[in-house]
Amino acid sequence: MNLRYKLFTAFLGLIIIPLFILGMIMFFVTYNSIEKKYSEQSEYSLKAISYSISNVFKDMNNVTDNGIATSVFHMALSADDPSKQDLTDAEQLSLNASQRNFRSLLYNHPSISYAFLYNFNGKGSSEIVSVFTKENFRTLPYEKFKGSKLYEEVMKLNGVPKWLAPHEYPELTGTEAVFTQIRLVKELSFFQNIGILVVQIKNWEFESIFRNLKIGDSNQKVSFMLVNDDGMILLDPDRKLDGQDFRSFTTKEITFKPGFQSFRTLFDGEKSILSVYHLKDYPWSLVSVTSWDTLSHEVTVFARWFVVVMFLCLLGAVTFNLFFMNRITGGIAVIVRFMRRVEDGDLSTRAEEKGNDEMTLLARGFNDLMDKINTLFNRVHVEQRRKNQAEMRVLQAQIKPHFLFNTLESINVLAVQNEGRKVSEMVYRLASILRISIQDRDEITLEEEIKHLRNYLDIQKFRFEDLFDYELDVPDELLGCGILKLTLQPLVENSIQHGFEGIGYKGLVRVRVWENRGNLILRIEDNGIGMTPAQLSLFQYMVNDPAGQKPAAEPGQGIHLERRGLGVRSVADRIRIEYGDRYGIFICASPGEGTIIQCIIPKYGQGEDHYAKGIIS
Repeated sequence: MNLRYKLFTAFLGLIIIPLFILGMIMFFVTYNSIEKKYSEQSEYSLKAISYSISNVFKDMNNVTDNGIATSVFHMALSADDPSKQDLTDAEQLSLNASQRNFRSLLYNHPSISYAFLYNFNGKGSSEIVSVFTKENFRTLPYEKFKGSKLYEEVMKLNGVPKWLAPHEYPELTGTEAVFTQIRLVKELSFFQNIGILVVQIKNWEFESIFRNLKIGDSNQKVSFMLVNDDGMILLDPDRKLDGQDFRSFTTKEITFKPGFQSFRTLFDGEKSILSVYHLKDYPWSLVSVTSWDTLSHEVTVFARWFVVVMFLCLLGAVTFNLFFMNRITGGIAVIVRFMRRVEDGDLSTRAEEKGNDEMTLLARGFNDLMDKINTLFNRVHVEQRRKNQAEMRVLQAQIKPHFLFNTLESINVLAVQNEGRKVSEMVYRLASILRISIQDRDEITLEEEIKHLRNYLDIQKFRFEDLFDYELDVPDELLGCGILKLTLQPLVENSIQHGFEGIGYKGLVRVRVWENRGNLILRIEDNGIGMTPAQLSLFQYMVNDPAGQKPAAEPGQGIHLERRGLGVRSVADRIRIEYGDRYGIFICASPGEGTIIQCIIPKYGQGEDHYAKGIIS
């Protein structure tokens, strides 16, 4: 991963992503806390509504529980019973006054809308005494009322008021959304059941209660309703759901149990929070339904703004990365590319200098460094070449006297033997060899080197006519290749001088040249006496021998140690100095099997730059 992506990833990982995670955590914490906070508010509100409804019921209980109803029933019984119609004028006036007072109390009470009495007459039947009349409503006959479960509940309550919610007993209370009180009335002196009082109160009291109480913000969509334990909606202030089954509107199974409960669910297809509070002493529950969308509107708006801010931050990060970070990382990447080109060996590369910031200073510093490196490298290269040339001249100076000594020794032998023609021929060929040797050139063509080698071999053949033969196998297309002069001759001389010493058969020296993967392979092969492993170990390029130390001779070898390997050492050193340590000489020999000397140098044309050229594959 390059620096640009690293910086962008760091910006995302250290700023954007933590900010996003923090925002999401805050959003979910706030989102989940809404339900909890709202549940606490709705519990308080529903308890307040419950308290207000209970106060209305208590006020009405106080109205009907004052003994007036008892006196009215008592006087009504006396008036209806012929045996008790001997009331005095004072008693009759008292009865009439009590009835007027009771009717006046009921009429003048602002909450009562309708009332009637079931008057027990002591004959197993009852008459209905109406206090108010109600249009389009016919009071339930006593016989039917007596056969209902409600009658049994009222009788069991023994004078305690029984409250009926709207739609619970429409045959008794009608279809209006009003609450009805029904209670048993007793004779106070003998505690005798004398009748049943039914009183309905007006619904504006409850509408006022639900209208004045809201939960939270006034913009929230909140609905209140009264539901009985069977799930029927008894009172909906909006008059939309009255009398319907509450459970049909929600997907959650609800049990109306004492206490408070609140949960999130679907109500009428809309995600809502339902809060349920069961009224004490009454089989009803107050329910508030709040739309979750309106409740979580602020959080949703916050989430949208958060997404917008995150998007803007991300856009800013991308813009920052494109216009600013690219300027930094792009400049660094360019300099890195130039450095890699330097690693590949291109020391002429230079970075572009533009601008006046730190990247320009970095590019200028890189260019200055490369200029200094090139200066130092050229200086070292020149000094190294001079050193190599000096070493080459020393080695060539070693070879020339060595070869000249051996050749003059051979001519001296021929002169002693009175071989004038051969002496003349050898002197001619020696002159040709010296002409090449004394030229002020370290490098010649392979063709010139082969001609030089052929003159040397002919000189040796003049001296040792029956000792050996030679073969030269050099392709014509390789004759124009460049080679260090006096490369083949010292190697061939080593085979003749040491390989054929003391043999009882005619020797053969074979010289072959071929190309392999961009290199020239020069092989000198003889069928001489070969070398033992100890002798072969002396030809480890002779670069690790301690300075001035001469190898010890094995007994009976008959080889002059000061001459042994001198030519091979010189050729190996010259190749190493000129072409590098990747090239050199390899020797393979065994006793009685002959010797193979293989020399590997780079293939190049005469005059080409070949300093430490190529890699041997």
